[in-house]
Amino acid sequence: MSVTEGAAPAQRGPSKTRPQDKVHPLVTAYILCVVISVYFFVGPLYLNTLRALLLVVMIPLWAKLLMGHYGRVILTDYFFVAYFLWTIPALVVNNPDAVVQQSGSTGAEFLGGYILGRAYIRSTGAFIGLCKQLAVLTLVLLPFGLLEVRTADPFIPDLIRRIPGLFSVPDVNIPGRMGLNRVQNAFNHPIHYGLFCSVVFSLSFIALKGVSGTAWRWVSSALIGLGCFLALSSGAMLALFLQLGLITWAFVLNGFKGRWWLLVALGVLAYIAIDLLSNRTPLRVFLSYATFSAHTAYWRALIFEYGFQNALDNPLFGIGLNDWERPSWMYGDSMDNFWLVVAVRYGFPAAIFIIIGYLYVLLKVMFRDFDSDPALWQVRRAWVFSFVGLTFTLCTVHVWANIYSFVFFIFASGVWMLDAQPKGSDAATEDTDPAPDRSRRYTRFDKAHQRKT
Repeated sequence: MSVTEGAAPAQRGPSKTRPQDKVHPLVTAYILCVVISVYFFVGPLYLNTLRALLLVVMIPLWAKLLMGHYGRVILTDYFFVAYFLWTIPALVVNNPDAVVQQSGSTGAEFLGGYILGRAYIRSTGAFIGLCKQLAVLTLVLLPFGLLEVRTADPFIPDLIRRIPGLFSVPDVNIPGRMGLNRVQNAFNHPIHYGLFCSVVFSLSFIALKGVSGTAWRWVSSALIGLGCFLALSSGAMLALFLQLGLITWAFVLNGFKGRWWLLVALGVLAYIAIDLLSNRTPLRVFLSYATFSAHTAYWRALIFEYGFQNALDNPLFGIGLNDWERPSWMYGDSMDNFWLVVAVRYGFPAAIFIIIGYLYVLLKVMFRDFDSDPALWQVRRAWVFSFVGLTFTLCTVHVWANIYSFVFFIFASGVWMLDAQPKGSDAATEDTDPAPDRSRRYTRFDKAHQRKT
């Protein structure tokens, strides 16, 4: 059965730890660079620790991938490279003076984050180790978030900026909500901090079941959810609520094989009913429930309508980094929709490349049969739930810089499940059968031959 069916299979006994089941030191270094943004000058270049790390390792890792060191090359690898390559002529057409800087920085963040997850997260053990690190790091960040919600000052970036020659993310200092300051913690924006916590939530609560103690898993996941709330980002909270909804649905209908198809059918019926009965479009209704206020919902609906028109007007190469066309009274230039930003900035081909590559892995992993391997079944569910929430959230927020890289690193950390052989399956049994000891057999043959002679 796939993640869309059935309940968790029975747990099996522990297995031996293999080298590939450990979290590679580069992965740990990468996660720290994502969270702690340290910027510095190298001559005329303005870099941060994340881009510097990825610029060093990216090309060797891609070369190894093409040589077959990290499993087979998949459709998503080609489409993601095609997406990046398409951004270059789009920038040449629209912003020729920014081609090197923009393509270099976003290429390192996007392709670098993706290939690092693709290369070093390739087993259940490595994935669980990654989930442990992310859960611990999110909990370590929480006290700084609680401090910031009272003072409005991001402690970690302020501390980094006090070191001579180093810089960090700016203090965005945006208006609070619900009488609270919005927390950006160590990230570029409160949205990014909330999104980071929302991604980690299912990875902690589901993937670490049976690995961490039950009480600790519930408490730590609740604290991770608190971190998500402190960002006061409707996009991040949407991801969290979607994951909680999926977890609740799975628990309530445990044992009913068709529960996920039932959920899809109910979603389709709800869309049709809203379209027929409401005087608003289903998109506007969805946004009204996915945001903190009616004003925000209305504004995001306008952004989508005018932004999509910009993409239609410039379908091939988009508008690049130029400002998008909209009514003069729409004073803000932000576009809170990652998928839409790709289409507007680089054209529909770029959006098609990245969306097809994304959905190819998500859907293929979602429908694989892992019933014979409970640990693999569990980490698959954690990864899928996290990305179902994230997929909808990226329709209401934009990501850039470190969190942009992190999203596609975590995405790549699930690619290995496309070819994973669950324990107990025929293919896994064949792969794990010990090879015959031919050297011992030939030694006996040689001795017998010597006696005969």
